[in-house]
Amino acid sequence: MKITTFDFKDIPQFSDTDKAYTLGDKSLRPFYEHDVTLEAFEQVIAKKHFEESKRQILVAELEQQYEGVAASQATLENIQKLKAANCYTIITAHQPNLFTGPLYSIYKIISTINLVETLSQKYPEQQFVPVFWTGGEDHDFEEVNHLNLFGNRLTWEDKQGGSVGQYSVDSLRSVLDQTKEILGNGEHAKVVAEKLEAFYSNASTYSEAVKHFLNWIFGRYGLVIANAGTAGFKRQMIPLFKDELLHQSSKEIIAQTIENLEAAGYQQQAHARDINLFYLSPNKRSRIVKEGDQYEVLETNLRFSEAEILEELKVNPQNFSPNVVLRPLFQESIFPNLAYIGGGGEIAYWLERKTQFEHYQVPFPMLIRRCSVMWIPKGMTKLMTKLNLQTDQLFEGTHQLLKQYVLDNTEEELSLNQELEALNGIFEQILVKAKRVDPALEPGVLGQQKQMQKAVENIEQRLIRSEKKKNETSLQQIEKLKDNLFPNNGLQERYDNFLAFYSRYGNVFLDTLKANLDVLDKKMVVIED
Repeated sequence: MKITTFDFKDIPQFSDTDKAYTLGDKSLRPFYEHDVTLEAFEQVIAKKHFEESKRQILVAELEQQYEGVAASQATLENIQKLKAANCYTIITAHQPNLFTGPLYSIYKIISTINLVETLSQKYPEQQFVPVFWTGGEDHDFEEVNHLNLFGNRLTWEDKQGGSVGQYSVDSLRSVLDQTKEILGNGEHAKVVAEKLEAFYSNASTYSEAVKHFLNWIFGRYGLVIANAGTAGFKRQMIPLFKDELLHQSSKEIIAQTIENLEAAGYQQQAHARDINLFYLSPNKRSRIVKEGDQYEVLETNLRFSEAEILEELKVNPQNFSPNVVLRPLFQESIFPNLAYIGGGGEIAYWLERKTQFEHYQVPFPMLIRRCSVMWIPKGMTKLMTKLNLQTDQLFEGTHQLLKQYVLDNTEEELSLNQELEALNGIFEQILVKAKRVDPALEPGVLGQQKQMQKAVENIEQRLIRSEKKKNETSLQQIEKLKDNLFPNNGLQERYDNFLAFYSRYGNVFLDTLKANLDVLDKKMVVIED
């Protein structure tokens, strides 16, 4: 495998906010607490105080969640480590996308596991545990019900409603069969197909299937997979949820932060509502709103007085579900967490939370941008060699890449830049004479110059088009290469699924990622087979 890294600033597919945070733009510095360095963890650790009672609840909940799971010894030991006052977590999270969804969910987890190992070496007097928070309470089924596998889009059709994690897996049969058929009969494909069948055909809920599958993939690295939607975890949030119901503090705080971010040139990411809580009922996850002195659960007949909803919160805290505005606070309140590892979009909405955390006196974690990866299979690397394409050229737009290939692979000089410069020189001389005769002639001369420039550019394009026909096969191969590595003109990691790579490489895929991803390096990693 050939490993190459690229600076974020050189990757046009990353958003401006993503680049600004990763590269340490000073305009964003007021919106986060800690610089992303290994040394800065000393300060993060010093600020993170986590009560022993919360640790007891955390371990008890995780022990219960791992009953019946074929957990590795490393994972079981990591759960027990959390009892100790010197043990901290590093968390990443993702919605329960179908069969792991886009590749970046895998890169998130590997980034987290590797950072834990780095921290363990740097701070041997402390203990660290990698945690994956499953977003099973999300109800955006259309965001998680599909995967892209070898160019095929497979979709799980269902209308159960409510939290995705609570869905029955009965309706998965069709997409499960399609996936297995596409994977084929290769050695690694058979292995992963058997695991899919074992975990997704008989699980009690979709969330359970996701947990078992991720545990199979990452259990050997000691990953702890956590479902926070339990009464035990949510009972700890009663004071904060109560404040949200009674005072709606978050909306005003976040609105001011967003105003400050927009003034610095950045766009809003998450919309804060008056009440940032949902209510969970069978097959529903519905917003809570306040109308007059009544609390209403939208899309249901549920109505509560203030006293009634506070009593419901006390008795059944598991029925209350935070939205994206409160989820970070929930996470940091129930885990002894030091850092959150997420994608560019996630980091952007965390940047809206710092003042909110200060209001609730919850330590703000270090925000770390996950590793980004492009994996180029052997067939494509051979094609790149044949076409004499360098890795950095792949990030260019397709039109520019094709044009440059033609220019680099023709015996004729197709560029008319020299001729254009000569033409502009002539018009500069004409303009000097014209202005001496009559200054009013200047606009007309400049207009003629622009027309001539356009004519020369059109001739150059015709020359390039003619030459393209001579290189038609190579140009088609370049377009195919770009389509494979940049599906829909986006990054591979946002589109392709883990199964496509595991079925080809097996554990070599995971081992290669693990050996080469350093989340503190802040580079785009390209792996060429």
